[in-house]
Amino acid sequence: MIDHGSNEYHQMVELRKLILRKPLGLEFSEEDLQKEEQDLHIAAYEEENILGCCMLTEIDPQTVRLRQMAVKSGLQGKGIGRVLMQFAENIARDRGYKVLTMHARKNATGFYEKLGYKIVGEEFTEVTIAHYNMEKQL
Repeated sequence: MIDHGSNEYHQMVELRKLILRKPLGLEFSEEDLQKEEQDLHIAAYEEENILGCCMLTEIDPQTVRLRQMAVKSGLQGKGIGRVLMQFAENIARDRGYKVLTMHARKNATGFYEKLGYKIVGEEFTEVTIAHYNMEKQL
């Protein structure tokens, strides 16, 4: 768990920019980052190096949404995302949430399905690419 505004948080923002935004020609605005202040920020590190990250945003007292899942290039497929997901689910469960939901990129749905997530609804476009709403009962 890392604090909004900390050095670790800024590393997390840079990783998310590199993996999730830059390939789409997008940036974060200051307003985008300020909206994250109440979110739970989760990161995996090896010594001082960030390996991956994600965020949890409360939707309602029963539901939390996973956002901004990113694993460093070259490390994808090595179990870091799975460990981050397990940690995020445990945090959500410990805080009393019953459902974890997300907007998953279409090319990542197989990863989430292996972790027990189900597609809910139809494909939609977000940040210029295909997504599915996915969820799991915790």
